[in-house]
Amino acid sequence: MKLNERSLAFYATCDSPADNAGFLYKRGERHTAYHRRWFVLKGNMLFYFEERDSREPVGVIVLEGCNVELCESNEGFSFAIRFGGAKSRTYVLAAESQADMESWVKSLSRASFDYMRLVVRELEKQLQEMSRGLAGGCGGSREPPGPWKTKPSGLEQCRERLPALPAILPKENGCAVWNNVLGADRLPDTSGCGGHDEDGSPRPPPLPPRRRVSNGEAAVAESPSTFCRLHEQYSREVARLRQDWQQRRRDPRP
Repeated sequence: MKLNERSLAFYATCDSPADNAGFLYKRGERHTAYHRRWFVLKGNMLFYFEERDSREPVGVIVLEGCNVELCESNEGFSFAIRFGGAKSRTYVLAAESQADMESWVKSLSRASFDYMRLVVRELEKQLQEMSRGLAGGCGGSREPPGPWKTKPSGLEQCRERLPALPAILPKENGCAVWNNVLGADRLPDTSGCGGHDEDGSPRPPPLPPRRRVSNGEAAVAESPSTFCRLHEQYSREVARLRQDWQQRRRDPRP
């Protein structure tokens, strides 16, 4: 892979956030002595500088196709970056503490694009499974699943407590009668307002006072047949008066 040194130097020292940064001890390729270097991890590139304030990096390690392993030696807090190849170089690094070593091993293991590709595939798989689960759960019912089921409002709760009224209300003289509905055997409320019963159901409004029958008037039975007879009687009387009036108009008397 061909890299541009100026572009790498600018990327290593620019203000972009680093995934990890700190001092590590790097073992030389030819000499086994360790040298203290300042390391900066950005994406899949591990830069190292001679000092923290150095303007240009001494080198860079591209973290693709490598494995980060702990070293089985007496050297404290050391780990290695191994690449898969017969002539590939192995970088041996050492941290100053156990916590620093674990932090660097974790960061370096997650820096490659291969690892990010696996994470993206796993997230896509989980998303597809969740989508299929939601589609299967909501396909047979229009109601949302359990955790998202909306609670009924106060108005809906009041509607549920109201008693069911009959489809056709009984009428008396052409007007609906509340006494013939559910709960007609209860005593009417004399307080002037409907209110609620002991079980919480609303009471029907009180009936208006009926006209009292005077001494000179005959009490008329309030039934549909009586109303029909009265209607026919007054209809004949009105028709007779209208006929007399029309006849007087045709034959005016002197």
